[in-house]
Amino acid sequence: MHHFEAVRSLIGSLHPLRQNDPYLISFDLALPHGRHQGIYLAELEDEGGRRYLRISTPIGPLSGTDPKRCLRFNWEQRNGFLAVADLDGSPYLHLCENRPYELLDQQELRRLIGELGSLGDQLEQVIVSGGDTF
Repeated sequence: MHHFEAVRSLIGSLHPLRQNDPYLISFDLALPHGRHQGIYLAELEDEGGRRYLRISTPIGPLSGTDPKRCLRFNWEQRNGFLAVADLDGSPYLHLCENRPYELLDQQELRRLIGELGSLGDQLEQVIVSGGDTF
């Protein structure tokens, strides 16, 4: 996996794409119990020209979320971090991971998608139910 087109080719062979833009694709990841989680993959470039793949999944609206809990979650996580992005014009929490292409292969990309999709679904269920564990 050295560029976004290799990612697009792999993901497109595994999942129907909902969004297929030059540097952004998305699809629904099937999870147990008939659940699905939206996954977004985008290419980022840093100031030095190094390219990264961002894997993200929306987990819930930002409103009503305690920022201290979000920061605590980020501190405790080994993979993935919480960030805010607009979704249909509203601030929304996303679970994200950024990886340089040179550290990605097909197996690692599949693992990251599965891990972030599953964790994102769990967090979404907690936020939607108003649970106190997040």
